[in-house]
Amino acid sequence: MSSSNKVAIVTGAGSGVGRAAALALLKDGYSVVLAGRRLEPLEQVVAESGAGARGKAISTDVADPASVQALFEGAVKAFGRVDVLFNNAGVNAPGILLEDLTVEQWKNVVDINLNGMFYCIQQAFRTMKAQSPRGGRIINNGSISAHAPRPNSIAYTATKHAVQGLTKTAALDGRKYDIAVGQIDIGNAATEMAMRMAKGVPQANGEIAIEPLMDVNIVGQSVLYMANLPLEANVLFHTVMATKMPFVGRG
Repeated sequence: MSSSNKVAIVTGAGSGVGRAAALALLKDGYSVVLAGRRLEPLEQVVAESGAGARGKAISTDVADPASVQALFEGAVKAFGRVDVLFNNAGVNAPGILLEDLTVEQWKNVVDINLNGMFYCIQQAFRTMKAQSPRGGRIINNGSISAHAPRPNSIAYTATKHAVQGLTKTAALDGRKYDIAVGQIDIGNAATEMAMRMAKGVPQANGEIAIEPLMDVNIVGQSVLYMANLPLEANVLFHTVMATKMPFVGRG
């Protein structure tokens, strides 16, 4: 299938990485369902893309299984199938001491970053195995935090480490349905969430340091690359990061 016949769902599509991925997919010819809690930013992305009827905004709370089910039903109703899910929606907790994190703050991150990602994977499986041609691709947003923590980030880091388990298990369980599952781990893309890096953030040694950023559209192109692979091939883990960010080695 060419990109002009493919359908993608992007969660968290109203800003940042999700917005960049949605725009890249729309530009390549995909029909894209943009999901997020607030409808207005999603509609702005559709308008900006100039894709017209190939873009559809659906208000979605990924922490609510019924809302996720409605998202996939809306995508199928609008475009007939789902070929790609970019499982991107995520939140962080305040960067406070571990012992000061509230139960509510912990649960909010788990509900969206872990439970919400599972609900989307589950609905993608149900949709992709039933359609003809069968199958599709799921791309989970893992983050550099799926590999290494930052100070005072236990909720975000724990959920992103858990995404690795979701990715590996879904990749295994998806084989029989021709569903390929991979993960993109992003480091320091220049989004609203990451702009604090340019002002200085805590390092493991207690120092505050400015960190390099990369253009978020590079991430959009990485998602597009993964999405466009034939189903006989899969990128299980893809790391794209600002070259000089403190991740590998000792900073």
